[in-house]
Amino acid sequence: MGKKDKIFVLDTSVLLHDHDAITNFEDNYVGIPITVLEELDKFKLGNDTKNFSAREVIRFIDRLSGSGSLQEWISIGKGLGKLRVIMETDPKNINAEQVYSSTKNDHKIINAALFLMEQEPKKTVVLVTKDINLRIKSKALGVIAQDYETGKVTIHDQETSSYAIEGVDSEVIREIFTKGHVEEQGLLGNKKVVNGYYILKNGKSSSLAFYNELVHRIERIEKEFVYGIKPKNAEQAFALHALMNPEVKLVALQGVAGTGKTLLALAAALEQHKHFNQTILARPIVPLSNKDIGFLPGDANDKIGPYMEPLWDNLKFIKSQFGENEKKHKAILEMQESGKIIITPLAFIRGRSLSNIMFIVDEAQNLTPHEVKTIITRAGENTKIVFTGDVHQIDTPYLDENSNGLAYLIDRLKGQKLFTHVKLEKGERSELANLANDLL
Repeated sequence: MGKKDKIFVLDTSVLLHDHDAITNFEDNYVGIPITVLEELDKFKLGNDTKNFSAREVIRFIDRLSGSGSLQEWISIGKGLGKLRVIMETDPKNINAEQVYSSTKNDHKIINAALFLMEQEPKKTVVLVTKDINLRIKSKALGVIAQDYETGKVTIHDQETSSYAIEGVDSEVIREIFTKGHVEEQGLLGNKKVVNGYYILKNGKSSSLAFYNELVHRIERIEKEFVYGIKPKNAEQAFALHALMNPEVKLVALQGVAGTGKTLLALAAALEQHKHFNQTILARPIVPLSNKDIGFLPGDANDKIGPYMEPLWDNLKFIKSQFGENEKKHKAILEMQESGKIIITPLAFIRGRSLSNIMFIVDEAQNLTPHEVKTIITRAGENTKIVFTGDVHQIDTPYLDENSNGLAYLIDRLKGQKLFTHVKLEKGERSELANLANDLL
């Protein structure tokens, strides 16, 4: 194996998380346990992202091997290391299946790493997995284990999306109220961010503002009704401005439950329904107990209904702002009947080209970075994409607040002229619901 000193053993969770993972270990060696190939085979059927990833990994390995054998190290590509399928799962010394049990594939994967440690004592063998418990079990047996770091971000860099600028000259406040804008001219200092949001303050006087990079000026933001919904605080006003701004094609709304992310996004979409052929509101389905929804009783609609109900609740709330005979109430009904507005599981629209669409992805923190990138690459002409979610509320087993798709999006696109991010922190729940804060 020459001078190479690291062998990375990849778990199934890594390959389902990122089907390009094999190529992300520079010029080191990559081992794939035979058990992982067996698991990929079980995942290859279906329309979910994990199914797509399984198929892509299988195709990639098949192309690499050609007509050769995978029991020997084969080149992954120029400037990269080599790949091998690890057939052996019965190490001579420590055996994970004897220590834990012989019924779990996780223990066979640990054994593959243990086997390589015995065969290559001068090399550093590292088991890479998104499964926290598998990492703990591996470390207990002396195997170096780590998370898959590609796509991870530092969450504290995203904590602020708007800024309060204190001590702004009163003349500036007056001008922004009378003219609607002022020239930036260093007013924002080191807080200047492309498409950034601000509260300009002078004593008790203040103004909500947006920095427009296209014209290099600060523009006033007003709290206005959008399809019957009026922002209740500065953050919601910022969010609606971002959602209604035709120059911003990609919006991330981050915040805890109750801050109005989905409601605001849907209201803005309805307000702009004449600008788009269709509004799609989608969310990923995270199965209960990590089981596929096929385990649930009923037909397809029965299975997905509970997952979609929160989205329908937002639409019902907006409709309730108008009487049944009012124009906007009827317009919503017509959009539903004609298919101009659709609420659907995200998996049901995979593969579509998104042209002339307002596309809202709810609970985006449950997506991987790769899934978010895939959605964005589907955007065609006159499409606006909105991702909403709470990066601290992860429902999928192999993601965390630093590795989910929403956090990745906010971190990587900050400062891009087509993108903006708004963090909502103030919930607008009932007084009773707010009592929950006192329990923490």
